[in-house]
Amino acid sequence: MSRIVMIPLLLWILSPHFPWQGSGGEQEILASILFVLASITDGVDGYLARKRGQITTMGMLLDPLADKIMVTGAIIALVAYNPQVVKVWIAVVIIGREFLISGLRSIAASEGFTITASDLGKLKTVGQMVFVIATILAHHWYQWEFGWLIIPVKWTAIVAGYFTVLVSTVSAIDYFVGFWKQIDHASKDRRGSFVLSRRKGAASPSTNPR
Repeated sequence: MSRIVMIPLLLWILSPHFPWQGSGGEQEILASILFVLASITDGVDGYLARKRGQITTMGMLLDPLADKIMVTGAIIALVAYNPQVVKVWIAVVIIGREFLISGLRSIAASEGFTITASDLGKLKTVGQMVFVIATILAHHWYQWEFGWLIIPVKWTAIVAGYFTVLVSTVSAIDYFVGFWKQIDHASKDRRGSFVLSRRKGAASPSTNPR
């Protein structure tokens, strides 16, 4: 619930209506901190739920919903906030992947099986976090200089964006292949059960009186 509440607050901070748009990058730092906190709650609530055995139907509904709204909301806002980094096609690929996986999981649940998160999916999540945070900061800073250490903020955002697109595409294909195997196996099991039941029905003696 806290993550869902943070989403409109993040969009407000990234909007032109935010009152504290100072020259020191206060807007970017505040938005980055809020997104980090929202991302942390994603891992903390899952850990606490598994540790305490408090996995509920409401939690199973709200957790992925909050994730999708947080990612799609942030990406769409960044298309307007920092269009030099977040191109429209990048947003379409990342958001489209989220809708695709949600659809596949819904169909899988209706068929009685689940599609577990792969390592590629987890890597995609990390890439998205770096991409969003770096893009927010790149709105104000091109790079950070700490003596001899130079952190290219804008180029980090650009590289993280293309990396996220690549991993999102590959993980979507991986999810689809896993889904296709599962759904094909489930269809074969149903056909086998149907044929077996018909054979049993044909082999059973008639109980009608003569």
